[in-house]
Amino acid sequence: MGTKGREVPRVVCCAIPLASTSGKVLVITSRKRQDLWVLPKGGWELSDVTLERAASREALEEAGVRGNITRYVTTINSPSTTYHFYELEVTTLDKDWLESRERKREWVDYAEAMKRVAWKNELAQGLMLSTLAPRR
Repeated sequence: MGTKGREVPRVVCCAIPLASTSGKVLVITSRKRQDLWVLPKGGWELSDVTLERAASREALEEAGVRGNITRYVTTINSPSTTYHFYELEVTTLDKDWLESRERKREWVDYAEAMKRVAWKNELAQGLMLSTLAPRR
């Protein structure tokens, strides 16, 4: 079946937090595996109304990021999950945020971000399509 007991795949919204002027992306540690790095992401909730709002909410909860969604990046389907990626231009970082005691965050350049999220294929694919990715 591939949907982990659900009738339809889970909808996950992912923010790619950017500092465009410095060419950096903010990555965070996974809560489940502190040795792994991810992008802020999580399930879409009815109260979010839009996928963009869900991506912004996840960025705030998981990374203490405030900013503006500037671009839809892509949608990636897997058997159990549909991932929606959005670039978020960071305007401020909260010093204390909902998951601050459970996660670390770090600004890194594109190449380093790719290395850190490479373990999670969908995250790497989304990041490869961001505006920070080198043009071919």
